[in-house]
Amino acid sequence: QVRLVESGGGLVQAGGSLRLSCAASGRYVMGWFRQAPGKEREFVAAISGGSGLTSYADSVKDRFTISRENAKNTVYLQMNSLKPEDTAVYYCAAALQWGRFNQIDIEYWGHGTQVTVSS
Repeated sequence: QVRLVESGGGLVQAGGSLRLSCAASGRYVMGWFRQAPGKEREFVAAISGGSGLTSYADSVKDRFTISRENAKNTVYLQMNSLKPEDTAVYYCAAALQWGRFNQIDIEYWGHGTQVTVSS
């Protein structure tokens, strides 16, 4: 069973920054989804296992950066210029293939970490 261990959530003022981390017990396509209160879970960002291919939701492009440190099987989500609408529980996720990084085909989920952005 693959474990995904998330860290880095918290409370920040609008315009501030946070960095999320997610450590996995193997090398996978990894990334993040988020779910705000009363809303459906949505894709945020993903990064491939080897080539560093990345993908972002339009709502976070140019503000969030996903990266990975393969030696540690750890993925990071640097979140800058945070907005109140970024408030959500952020879930780390892992998939076996790039084309399977979607909510239906995700193999493993983290437990989630709360990000709260105050106005």
